[in-house]
Amino acid sequence: MTDRTLTAIPRPHPSSATVLAVSGELDHHTAPELTEAIRETSFSPETPVVIDLSDLSYCDSTGITVLVSAYKRAQQHDARLILVGLNPDLTRVFHIVGLNQIFTFRTTVDEAIDALSAAES
Repeated sequence: MTDRTLTAIPRPHPSSATVLAVSGELDHHTAPELTEAIRETSFSPETPVVIDLSDLSYCDSTGITVLVSAYKRAQQHDARLILVGLNPDLTRVFHIVGLNQIFTFRTTVDEAIDALSAAES
Protein backbone atom coordinates (compact mmCIF):
# COMPACT_ATOMS: atom_id res chain seq x y z
CA MET A 1 0.00 0.00 0.00
CA THR A 2 1.37 3.40 -0.98
CA ASP A 3 1.56 6.11 1.64
CA ARG A 4 -0.32 8.98 0.05
CA THR A 5 0.63 12.41 1.27
CA LEU A 6 -0.36 15.91 0.35
CA THR A 7 0.78 19.25 1.65
CA ALA A 8 -0.92 22.56 1.01
CA ILE A 9 1.07 25.50 2.33
CA PRO A 10 -0.26 29.07 2.06
CA ARG A 11 2.33 31.74 1.37
CA PRO A 12 1.49 35.43 1.25
CA HIS A 13 2.98 37.10 -1.82
CA PRO A 14 4.20 40.73 -1.84
CA SER A 15 1.55 41.44 -4.50
CA SER A 16 -1.18 40.79 -1.85
CA ALA A 17 -2.06 37.45 -3.44
CA THR A 18 -2.02 34.24 -1.46
CA VAL A 19 -0.07 31.42 -3.08
CA LEU A 20 -1.24 28.00 -1.96
CA ALA A 21 1.57 25.56 -2.79
CA VAL A 22 0.21 22.03 -3.19
CA SER A 23 2.46 18.98 -3.43
CA GLY A 24 1.96 15.25 -3.40
CA GLU A 25 -1.05 13.20 -4.44
CA LEU A 26 -4.53 14.71 -4.45
CA ASP A 27 -7.10 11.95 -4.15
CA HIS A 28 -9.97 10.85 -1.92
CA HIS A 29 -7.48 10.06 0.89
CA THR A 30 -5.73 13.43 0.86
CA ALA A 31 -8.48 15.78 -0.37
CA PRO A 32 -9.42 16.81 3.20
CA GLU A 33 -6.00 18.47 3.62
CA LEU A 34 -6.51 20.69 0.58
CA THR A 35 -10.15 21.31 1.49
CA GLU A 36 -9.05 22.57 4.91
CA ALA A 37 -6.28 24.74 3.44
CA ILE A 38 -8.77 26.32 1.03
CA ARG A 39 -11.25 26.85 3.86
CA GLU A 40 -8.55 28.68 5.84
CA THR A 41 -7.48 30.83 2.86
CA SER A 42 -8.87 34.33 2.58
CA PHE A 43 -10.72 34.96 -0.67
CA SER A 44 -11.56 38.57 -1.49
CA PRO A 45 -11.27 41.05 -4.36
CA GLU A 46 -8.17 42.44 -2.63
CA THR A 47 -6.60 39.02 -2.05
CA PRO A 48 -6.42 36.89 -5.19
CA VAL A 49 -5.48 33.24 -4.75
CA VAL A 50 -2.94 31.33 -6.82
CA ILE A 51 -2.97 27.57 -6.37
CA ASP A 52 0.45 26.25 -7.34
CA LEU A 53 0.15 22.65 -8.53
CA SER A 54 3.75 22.38 -9.80
CA ASP A 55 4.56 19.64 -7.30
CA LEU A 56 1.28 17.76 -7.63
CA SER A 57 2.06 14.25 -8.82
CA TYR A 58 -1.49 12.89 -9.06
CA CYS A 59 -5.08 14.16 -9.03
CA ASP A 60 -8.25 12.09 -9.18
CA SER A 61 -11.88 13.17 -9.52
CA THR A 62 -12.12 13.94 -5.79
CA GLY A 63 -9.20 16.33 -6.16
CA ILE A 64 -10.83 17.98 -9.14
CA THR A 65 -13.97 18.43 -7.04
CA VAL A 66 -11.92 20.20 -4.35
CA LEU A 67 -10.46 22.56 -6.95
CA VAL A 68 -13.93 23.28 -8.35
CA SER A 69 -15.05 24.07 -4.79
CA ALA A 70 -12.18 26.57 -4.56
CA TYR A 71 -13.42 28.14 -7.79
CA LYS A 72 -16.95 28.42 -6.38
CA ARG A 73 -15.62 29.98 -3.19
CA ALA A 74 -13.62 32.51 -5.21
CA GLN A 75 -16.76 33.37 -7.19
CA GLN A 76 -18.79 33.86 -3.99
CA HIS A 77 -16.20 36.33 -2.70
CA ASP A 78 -15.56 38.05 -6.05
CA ALA A 79 -11.94 36.92 -5.84
CA ARG A 80 -9.54 36.02 -8.63
CA LEU A 81 -8.27 32.43 -8.69
CA ILE A 82 -5.50 31.12 -10.92
CA LEU A 83 -4.10 27.61 -11.12
CA VAL A 84 -0.43 27.28 -12.02
CA GLY A 85 2.05 24.57 -12.80
CA LEU A 86 -0.26 21.87 -14.14
CA ASN A 87 1.67 19.00 -15.65
CA PRO A 88 0.75 17.98 -19.23
CA ASP A 89 -1.37 15.01 -18.12
CA LEU A 90 -3.42 17.08 -15.69
CA THR A 91 -3.78 19.88 -18.24
CA ARG A 92 -5.16 17.33 -20.72
CA VAL A 93 -7.66 15.98 -18.18
CA PHE A 94 -8.80 19.50 -17.24
CA HIS A 95 -9.40 20.28 -20.91
CA ILE A 96 -11.25 17.01 -21.54
CA VAL A 97 -13.68 17.65 -18.67
CA GLY A 98 -14.07 21.32 -19.63
CA LEU A 99 -12.39 22.91 -16.64
CA ASN A 100 -10.47 25.20 -18.97
CA GLN A 101 -13.86 26.94 -19.35
CA ILE A 102 -13.87 28.06 -15.70
CA PHE A 103 -10.25 28.15 -14.53
CA THR A 104 -7.47 30.48 -15.53
CA PHE A 105 -4.20 28.59 -16.01
CA ARG A 106 -0.68 29.96 -15.97
CA THR A 107 2.65 28.18 -16.17
CA THR A 108 4.34 29.77 -13.14
CA VAL A 109 3.46 31.76 -10.04
CA ASP A 110 5.31 34.77 -11.47
CA GLU A 111 3.25 34.57 -14.67
CA ALA A 112 0.04 34.41 -12.58
CA ILE A 113 1.08 37.43 -10.48
CA ASP A 114 1.90 39.35 -13.67
CA ALA A 115 -1.55 38.50 -15.07
CA LEU A 116 -3.21 39.64 -11.85
CA SER A 117 -1.25 42.90 -11.92
CA ALA A 118 -2.15 43.50 -15.56
CA ALA A 119 -5.85 42.95 -14.77
CA GLU A 120 -5.70 45.61 -12.05
CA SER A 121 -4.18 48.20 -14.41
